[in-house]
Amino acid sequence: MDAAEALPDSLLEAIRSRAAGYDERNGFPHEDLDALAAVGYLAAFVPREVGGLGAGLDDVVRFQRRLAAAAPATALAVNMHLVWTGVARLLADRGDDSLAFVLEEAGAGEVFAFGVSEAGNDAVLFDSLTDAVPQPDGGYRFTGTKVFTSLAPRWTRLGTFGKDTSGEEPLLVWGFIRRDQPGWRHLEDWDTLGMRATQSCTTVLEGVHAPADRIVRRLPVGPSPDLLVFGVFAVFETLLAAVYTGLAERALQLAVEAAHRRRSHRSGGRPYAQDPDIRWQLAEAAMALDAVLPQLERVAADLDAGVDRGAGWFRALSGLKHRAASTAKDVVDTALRVGGGGAYFRGGELERLYRDVLAGLYHPSDPESAHATVAKDLLGPLEP
Repeated sequence: MDAAEALPDSLLEAIRSRAAGYDERNGFPHEDLDALAAVGYLAAFVPREVGGLGAGLDDVVRFQRRLAAAAPATALAVNMHLVWTGVARLLADRGDDSLAFVLEEAGAGEVFAFGVSEAGNDAVLFDSLTDAVPQPDGGYRFTGTKVFTSLAPRWTRLGTFGKDTSGEEPLLVWGFIRRDQPGWRHLEDWDTLGMRATQSCTTVLEGVHAPADRIVRRLPVGPSPDLLVFGVFAVFETLLAAVYTGLAERALQLAVEAAHRRRSHRSGGRPYAQDPDIRWQLAEAAMALDAVLPQLERVAADLDAGVDRGAGWFRALSGLKHRAASTAKDVVDTALRVGGGGAYFRGGELERLYRDVLAGLYHPSDPESAHATVAKDLLGPLEP
């Protein structure tokens, strides 16, 4: 699928023109989300026969790179909706229809968000600090605090999980809640260095109810081979890598433009694009970025094709996200140096990209976790 068809140039230019304002006001990009919904982008993973674009993960990776080059924070916010719809598509492609309602509701205009992260929970998907209390109707009530809930002002469905300790063995319970149900609230606490327009506010769950037909998994605590857990990790890491790669592509473009625009007094007014040191720096940044793209595209294509890498998937996915985020930061650093002192002033696009790219440090898998995962794959587990 052509990325320019899914995200026309005119749409992206309008989104880019608003990005600085949302960042300055620390506001949510309502106009961007409305515009993306109007062209069917929020239904990218939804099959064509039910009104979606019918895109695969390989397609959406290209789309998200393109969107992130226009407005990284908007792309990162939309990522969380695309994670859930992407997981639903991954499961469906493998014969699991437990998230079929996600695709159906996304096709009807519902907006999904990701209510999983918890402060202090470094087990991430393998344990939870949130209480999940079983109800007579087969549903659950969730009580706990979730952080980094992107799309906070606009989600209509929140996928979340908690721990049920009512039985002999604790279980991790995954379910979906509705915005129009009581028992949850947001804190107006999103005032960050970068990625401000995501409005990833803290969400406090206060006994909010997920009915039985929206409880999608009950799993043992700890690492799990369940397809849902794999799907969440796989789509989350891959689409994060896409966003930060798109951000880096834009930073490199701005650096090239700056190199042609800036003139050197010392060399008689020649553009910095003719300076050997500047040329070397930009070439180095471009080569680093070029190395990420095949890895990103291969991972996405293999996930679409259902390739079985076994336990090697966790090495591939952790490594992809780490490399993409680290490379993006390095590319933006280079772009700032090439852009000169003017790039350091507030309000410039490179200044904003520098703040936005730092958020990549905090998403799972963090550098420590990624290196531990790859080391385990290479060397085996640590001895007790």
